[in-house]
Amino acid sequence: MPDLSNRPVRMVFTSRAGGVSRSPYDAFNLGTHVGDDPADVAANRQRLADILGLPAERFVWMEQLHTNTVTVVDGPADEPVAATDAIVTREKNLALCVLVADCTPVLLSDHSAGVIAAAHAGRMGARNGIVRRTVEEMVALGAAPERIQVLLGPAAAGESYEVPAEMAADVEKHLPGSRTTTKQGTAGIDVRAGLVRQLMSMGVTHIDADPRDTITDTDFFSHRREGVTGRQAGVIWMPDA
Repeated sequence: MPDLSNRPVRMVFTSRAGGVSRSPYDAFNLGTHVGDDPADVAANRQRLADILGLPAERFVWMEQLHTNTVTVVDGPADEPVAATDAIVTREKNLALCVLVADCTPVLLSDHSAGVIAAAHAGRMGARNGIVRRTVEEMVALGAAPERIQVLLGPAAAGESYEVPAEMAADVEKHLPGSRTTTKQGTAGIDVRAGLVRQLMSMGVTHIDADPRDTITDTDFFSHRREGVTGRQAGVIWMPDA
């Protein structure tokens, strides 16, 4: 196994395995807003903190509302950051978290500038520029597009994400490259593809995308597949050393 101890930025995506939550949130649900037992969610979040080697109070969560609002944070928060879908920081050992169950979790870093971000890119947020605005906020804090590294996590894939043709056309108008055709031959949206094109248009070219499809892959929570379900997380932080 490679030595990760000297990496300046850490990025992690969770799955639904390894937690204590019961059906339909089984097992590693990290979302407090989906109807799960709060004690089980707290236990899962503590387990995440223990695995990553960070105090649980150093994890920053968001009240995600499918907006294009970006918030800069400079320390821990007792409550989820209100009404935001991306958070940016320059603080070390502060874990930025994004919760998803089909939306695209986006983790971004410019380790040379010491700036990281986590964004929640659902259909509406992506359409309305949440990732573009996140990059702009990072640049305002000293990041450079050509240095920013981006990791897109498991999410609804275009071959499964069926939407009305008018909706696909609307998202394509605002996020070019996102309209696609599903495996059933119907109109669909590939948010990750649209985000990759948008990022590259901004000069961000160091992009990796996990191709796994949360709608069909039962290792992940999927709101489209299950309705009432849990949430997995993307987490990014900069260790002290």
